[in-house]
Amino acid sequence: MFEDFRNKTQQEDGMIFPSNIYRKIVLQPAYDEAKKNFLTIILQINIAHLKMLEEQGLVKKEEAKDIGIALKKLDLNYFRIEDYSPRYEDLFFRIENKLIELAGDVAGNLHIGRSRNDMGIAIYRMTLRKKLLLLMRELLTLRDDLIAAAEEHVDTIMIGYTHTQQAQPTTFAHYLKAVIDQLERDFERLQHVYKTVNRSSMGAAALTTTGFNINRERMRELLAFDDIIENAWDAVAGADYIAEAASIVQLAALNLGRTSQDFLLWATQEFNAFTLASPYVQVSSIMPQKRNPVSIEHTRSLLSAVVGDASTVLQMVHNTPFGDIVDTEDDMQPYLWRAIDRLIGIYKLFGSLVVTMDVNKKKLRNRAENSFANVTELADTLVRSEGISFRQAHSIVSKCIRVLLSHGEESLASLTWGLANTQSKLITGKPLKISEEDFYNALKPETFVSVRTLLGGPSPVTMKESLERSKANSHNLNEWVRLKESMIVEAEKQLTVIIEEWNQ
Repeated sequence: MFEDFRNKTQQEDGMIFPSNIYRKIVLQPAYDEAKKNFLTIILQINIAHLKMLEEQGLVKKEEAKDIGIALKKLDLNYFRIEDYSPRYEDLFFRIENKLIELAGDVAGNLHIGRSRNDMGIAIYRMTLRKKLLLLMRELLTLRDDLIAAAEEHVDTIMIGYTHTQQAQPTTFAHYLKAVIDQLERDFERLQHVYKTVNRSSMGAAALTTTGFNINRERMRELLAFDDIIENAWDAVAGADYIAEAASIVQLAALNLGRTSQDFLLWATQEFNAFTLASPYVQVSSIMPQKRNPVSIEHTRSLLSAVVGDASTVLQMVHNTPFGDIVDTEDDMQPYLWRAIDRLIGIYKLFGSLVVTMDVNKKKLRNRAENSFANVTELADTLVRSEGISFRQAHSIVSKCIRVLLSHGEESLASLTWGLANTQSKLITGKPLKISEEDFYNALKPETFVSVRTLLGGPSPVTMKESLERSKANSHNLNEWVRLKESMIVEAEKQLTVIIEEWNQ
């Protein structure tokens, strides 16, 4: 009976490597990702390694020239078009086979002092660093969009919420500045991730380095890495670089997800805080009045997908041996790439919808003006005008609100000087000293906002200064990304010069 199952499986799946199912679910997808993402990087590593071997005298100049000519002849489009073939275990061996075909057996010396292990890790890190820089560039673009929007709304008064309940008057700029500052922390975390990622594994070979006198520092320089992973075991085994990247990308998605949830709530007709521009809404197929804020809905759901893909990376690392192992390689890497690519797109979408939406300033101000959320400033004012403790002032105002609510009054317009004076006499035994004009002025949301001039407050003066500091820092943040990008570009240009010298 068992032999029937064995024979059936062998008949369907084959009897030589790779089995049909292994090819379908493992080798083919890995090969497709490799030829899509790695071809140029493999060529760059080959050029750098060959140049280093030549400089170290590990290959003769004539040999280096022959291999360099073969490298120049490689048709990368051929590899992009060709499908996976069982004749070659992976893209690395297919390229090596082609080089030997073009240059002869001498091309085999290109693998002196290296392994697919250290080369593979270098490939992953070089791929990831570019994606991180693209993400950081788009994050800064979103940050600039939000700064521009905040500058437009330093006087746009709205209610701020705590525990989902009306809390205090603030401004839309104050809210956006909080999001801007959070984005800046996301950027700083990505800077640290980039430092972790942009380290060279080349020279670690399979696990223990090599007996050949190669130059690891030269490889670092040629490939635009910022540092070297010193320990060879760590170089091929350490997966914390991708786990750290996944964690920070996940956190960035969670951060923006909370904001998108606010926006989705504020887009409801009940809140009516803003109106999205037409390119970012859809109509109902049956209800003519509907303007569905689907762009925000998709933002929220896709951010959840980013969190999910990043979480997959962490789960695939979990409980794996500390060594070279496939769990942290071809099967796992695409999940992080997809998370980053999605987050880049979301940053673009969110920035676009923010700078094009119309904020309902009058509606927000009227809501704040009629809300009891303003009374914190009244309590503060009574402390100053009456010379009483804050707890007494708090009790006076709190009692006024309870009286109004007990009579079905839910508007701040019902809170009168007379009512407060009555409660003051009951609680402190003294009438109010504050004038009616100053009393009612303390209840205005504009007053509430304008007196909060402390660092971090919503006062227009404070907010303008804060936004100016953010704008001034934009140059430094963008310059950091530009510098890292230029280092890679310059290294790539140098590799082009090197291969051209072999082909003269």
